[in-house]
Amino acid sequence: MADNPVRRGWLGHLTRRSVLAGAVASAAFPAVTATTSAAPASPSSAGEPGLRTARATGTTHRVTMYAEALPGNQIGYGLAPGEATIPGPLLEIVEGDTLEITLVNTTDKRLSIHPHGVDYDVFSDGAPFNDSFNEPGETRTYVWRTKERTTTAGRAWLPGSAGYWHYHDHAFGDHGTDGLRAGLYGGLIVRRKGDLLPDKTFVVVFNDMTINNKMAPETPMFDAVLGERVEWLCIGHGNMEHTFHLHAHRWADNRTGYLDGPNDPTPAVDNKDLNPGSSFGFQVIAGDGVGPGAWMYHCHVQFHSDGGMSGIFLVRNEDGSIPDHAQEAIDRYHAGHGGHGGHSGHTG
Repeated sequence: MADNPVRRGWLGHLTRRSVLAGAVASAAFPAVTATTSAAPASPSSAGEPGLRTARATGTTHRVTMYAEALPGNQIGYGLAPGEATIPGPLLEIVEGDTLEITLVNTTDKRLSIHPHGVDYDVFSDGAPFNDSFNEPGETRTYVWRTKERTTTAGRAWLPGSAGYWHYHDHAFGDHGTDGLRAGLYGGLIVRRKGDLLPDKTFVVVFNDMTINNKMAPETPMFDAVLGERVEWLCIGHGNMEHTFHLHAHRWADNRTGYLDGPNDPTPAVDNKDLNPGSSFGFQVIAGDGVGPGAWMYHCHVQFHSDGGMSGIFLVRNEDGSIPDHAQEAIDRYHAGHGGHGGHSGHTG
């Protein structure tokens, strides 16, 4: 069996923490990471030597995932029994890799797993239309393949699989409507050989009026140390149009978030549409040019933000401590969102 590197803690590099009145409580989230790096992980800035980069392996990675019921009529994917989360495990591979996902359905619902951005045959589609799903209690294997960019006649180039993608149920409620509402979704990153690897990765899913099936003040609080390279994977689900805005940080509006060189005309953005089925990602240096503090991320549709679609990106001091002004901002955030919280209220 091929190597299946599994690391825990928000994509192996990612930690989510909740900070209240100076107390810190951390929760680990699972990930399957199949990238390799050129140097040990460490906070780094653009242009610094020893940056970690993705290397091609052409490996088949075999992963077992479990669909499990969670409190509040929710359902999640997990890498082991009793470990389901919302979002599900973050899957990360390099172009040329293959993922064989054995999905174990421990629920009493018909469900599946359907990917975006990769290659698969009709038997791994994850849709009832193709008779590709898991009945209650059933185990089924789905195969996803990736490829590099290729040329065709006439010097035309075809895109490869690299991108910030996602996966989700497509069978609970025929088109997966009930599954998505319940929390059956997760992130998928396909890297191109040579892509910069981050110190931490955050997964943000705007699902109707929730973020990761939560509303403020229960939405994820992501944190990093000043100067760390952090990556955001943003995913849209549900029935509503959204925008994703990150305070004090901006990125190039392309595949990676970085410019290709000094003459690259790609515009910089700090707000981008995030609608159902869409996804994008980018990397930034935490606190670059703005310093440590509590920075907001939120939907910029105003009544969505007012209704609880906001969260905090905490940039810590270089020594890992929390600035006093950041703790005060966090306290005000919780006080101001005291009327919200909880999950999407799925009752299917």
